[in-house]
Amino acid sequence: MQRRTTASNSSSVLQPRPKGELLWVHATTSERYHALCDIGRRLKSLRPDLSVLASWEPGLRLTGTVGCDIPIGPLPEDTMAEARGFLNHWQPDACIWTGPPARRVLLRQLRENGIGVLLADLLEDEMPNRASRWLPDQRRRLLDGLTCILTPSKAVHARLLRIGFPGERVQLAGKLRVSAIPPGCNDEELVAMQQTLGSRPVWLAAHTKLSELPRILDAHRAALRLLHRLLLVVALENSVDLAAARRLLQDSGLSFADWEDGGEPEDLTQVLLAGSEDLGLWYRLSPAALIASSLDPGAQGQSPLDAAALGSALLHGPGIHAHRDLYERLAAAGAAQPVLSQSELADTVVALSAPDKAAEMALAGWQSVTESAATADMLLEMVQTLLDQREETDAGT
Repeated sequence: MQRRTTASNSSSVLQPRPKGELLWVHATTSERYHALCDIGRRLKSLRPDLSVLASWEPGLRLTGTVGCDIPIGPLPEDTMAEARGFLNHWQPDACIWTGPPARRVLLRQLRENGIGVLLADLLEDEMPNRASRWLPDQRRRLLDGLTCILTPSKAVHARLLRIGFPGERVQLAGKLRVSAIPPGCNDEELVAMQQTLGSRPVWLAAHTKLSELPRILDAHRAALRLLHRLLLVVALENSVDLAAARRLLQDSGLSFADWEDGGEPEDLTQVLLAGSEDLGLWYRLSPAALIASSLDPGAQGQSPLDAAALGSALLHGPGIHAHRDLYERLAAAGAAQPVLSQSELADTVVALSAPDKAAEMALAGWQSVTESAATADMLLEMVQTLLDQREETDAGT
């Protein structure tokens, strides 16, 4: 499919438009951004020539990810020249917009260029207001260029219908959030390990950095005083640290088995050392999981979604800056708990050895990370339809 590339005066243009299909996503919060990038990642696996252009509101500090491979940041002013220059350069095939549909000029240009726009996650405080009760209501005209509006609010749904927006183009859908696609595991290995461990209490330190290992081992040693059969699984973040981790364990006085070297836990094994490749297995076996790479206050942390989706109660340190929104959402649901010291980590691991407490947190986490899956699937299907229609239109011209 041939595409022209037109220079633009917009300061947002940082690179040439890539060949192939282009999806443009616009975010107003970091949570929405990561959810949109997750949808982009899934789309890119289905459409290998697709690129995802990402813009966001001023004030957000975001970077490109696997799903959003062309991050351009805030958009230019909403003027005719800027809007035309932006669209002439990037020529998106479809757009997912979040937040208020306030850019009237840009939205009109999208409509005139025949570019499908999905407005996702529209909330009550983001609905456009009528400028004056004495003037004609322009809201319907503003929204008319949108292909479909998805909202989690029944009030928004009702207001859209009241101002005359077509009912077939507005849908109630869950909030737009990152949905987990957790790692799998070998089923035979899972059954074998379940039989090996039996009723033994287990906890996991996932994404463990070598610098964190001594603190985690000290916390485990403290927990062992009350739970003598407790097993710690250490999943190192970086496999190059395995040799150094083995030396630390040998010096710790704790009995350990080396999973990466073919070892398996026995009755007297206190620590099982592993890499990060089998996290899907360990999450399924561990009622409680510390999401490490977070014990240092300045750390960026790791996403907790896989652990929550696979049924682990979540613990984490203070260094979660790259995923703070996710942890705050899970904490509000009762699925995640911060631990700020080794003694607090030990006490919490012991408390979560009670099956009902861990199960309560795990259920809350699972519900939190799966509630938006239907919305993501809906958007995925809608974008595919828009892209297919665009391809048919281009092929016919």
